[in-house]
Amino acid sequence: MSDFKKDQKTRRTALKSLLAIGGASVLSGCDRLSRSSWFKGVLGSAETLSSRAQHALTSRQSMAREFPPEAISPQFRANGNTNPDTPAYRRLLADNFSSYLLQVGGQVQNPMNLSLTDIKALPSRTQITRHDCVEGWSAIGQWTGAQLSALLAQVQPLPQARYVVFHCADRWGSSQDPYYESIDMEDALHPQTLLAYELNGEPLPVANGAPLRLRVERQLGYKMAKYVMAIELVESFADIGSGNGGFWEDRGYAWYAGI
Repeated sequence: MSDFKKDQKTRRTALKSLLAIGGASVLSGCDRLSRSSWFKGVLGSAETLSSRAQHALTSRQSMAREFPPEAISPQFRANGNTNPDTPAYRRLLADNFSSYLLQVGGQVQNPMNLSLTDIKALPSRTQITRHDCVEGWSAIGQWTGAQLSALLAQVQPLPQARYVVFHCADRWGSSQDPYYESIDMEDALHPQTLLAYELNGEPLPVANGAPLRLRVERQLGYKMAKYVMAIELVESFADIGSGNGGFWEDRGYAWYAGI
């Protein structure tokens, strides 16, 4: 069996194991899993091989599976924070996000602030895909959003830009640490990578990340940041958070979460 197939089998086996666990240990959520050494080992053991194998053996333009409308789940589960309790987000929610501005900056030639109207004017895509959560559940939903590649074409990344960092409205835990996530430029330019503003043909619900969330369909659910307020292009994320590329990554999750 090739290294790539072995790696894919490892990830599928991990997900099946999570699905089989059931009960309180799964429903307790990502925070409990992040404190489990065995789980961090499952996620981390294949990270280097998975990233290397995908680069070597799989086109980065390969598409995640898309489904017919009849496969859409009756309910798309909301997970993690479902209503950020910060004054800034409360103000946005009170005016139905009419004053929302997405800040895009960092290593770009043309920094921009975009309203939801501006974002919806970008080239868009609708896709029906499956969301796989590390907690062991999956759901199929129809997402509509602006292609991140179209936004990047407008801001024009500088040559040194290697990663796209998403800064979010939600805060976590007693420390109220800000949520953030990152992907590399290859995933950012993938045609299925969206800044989603609709779920199943309706405006994105607050519980699912309104007004804007990331969809990066070939990775696990914790990579798909909700409540995106700002996008920063960087050469390195070493000085952001604890330097591991994301909120959960700072707590032991693998940065590369391809499936």
